[in-house]
Amino acid sequence: MLLALCSIMLLLCAFVGKTKADWKKEVFGKTAGGQPVELYTLTNRNGVETRIITYGGVLVSLKVPDRTGNLDDVVLGFDQLERYLNDTKYIGALIGRHANRIAKGRFMLNGVEYKLATNNNENHLHGGVKGFDKVVWKARPVKVRGGAGVELSYLSRDGEEGYPGNLKARVVYTLTDRNELKIDYYLTTDRDTIANLTQHSYFNLAGHGNGDILGHQLKINAGSFTPTGAASIPTGELRSVKGTPFDFTQMTAIGARIEQAEEQLKFGSGYDHNFVINGRAGRLRQAAEVFEPTTGRVMEVWTTEPGMQLYTGNFLDGSQMGKGGKTYQRRSAFCLETQHFPDSPNHAQFPSTVLRKGGRLQTTTIYRFSAK
Repeated sequence: MLLALCSIMLLLCAFVGKTKADWKKEVFGKTAGGQPVELYTLTNRNGVETRIITYGGVLVSLKVPDRTGNLDDVVLGFDQLERYLNDTKYIGALIGRHANRIAKGRFMLNGVEYKLATNNNENHLHGGVKGFDKVVWKARPVKVRGGAGVELSYLSRDGEEGYPGNLKARVVYTLTDRNELKIDYYLTTDRDTIANLTQHSYFNLAGHGNGDILGHQLKINAGSFTPTGAASIPTGELRSVKGTPFDFTQMTAIGARIEQAEEQLKFGSGYDHNFVINGRAGRLRQAAEVFEPTTGRVMEVWTTEPGMQLYTGNFLDGSQMGKGGKTYQRRSAFCLETQHFPDSPNHAQFPSTVLRKGGRLQTTTIYRFSAK
């Protein structure tokens, strides 16, 4: 009897060990300067898995189930570090200090004009020449109830890419047992500055490299968006989505109106625009839902941010060799980048991205996966 009981206990322990959330660390490669880059793999009790590297805080892969339970990797990425070192599309990366564009790389703060690095023609884009996507973050696993997590940290020093103040950034990726990828951002500074972080993963819910995303059904909880000029700099207007190709208040195929002869779509070569999320910023609320009909996969986006950039992979061109030898063609993925609005420092009517000395900023975004 005792022997039988011990055998049962061993089997139970083995079963629990296989189903609990877990993490592991390994080496992914070295930068050109010889700096080691680590790879963290997080797995939840359902077998959902995500892989994150310390270079750029890049989300390398995210495997989630379809309606039959089959797992597939739904984010674009690369198998080798070298491809990330040479990437110009921000694939899977953390973006900072300031996501999106700042006109002419200039802004005023406390009566002083600051000049940032310009890397998008005459404008500043996604943190500059060497933004948060091109640095090696420090990492450590974190204990999370009901999931597995890794914390990344980076000190952006005063003057980096033209920004004032020493900015301490922490980003915690958590893979929960509810099949959520939760991203918490924490910022502090020793001097007044501006900051606006986001995550720049490219999604295809049919699986990375498996065709275009034009048939994905999208709903965005936004009654307005921020139109831009030809250089993708916001005009300052908050324009209603009603009666425009930007109305995703009901489930609509991404490709349903993307080719319409409309000025804003021409400027972005498709969708590359910020939406003003309904509800009060600072509160976690649903920003979007995406449904992929062939696999049944559903992705919900929840955020505390005031805005979200929809980008439909308009400038992917098949020139980059992705994971498993797949190439990523035009519009083979979409991005939903939760953020403050583009060029916020130059528009007083936009939610402010100013972070004061001694202040703390914390934001949260959740990508929640299911199937139907």
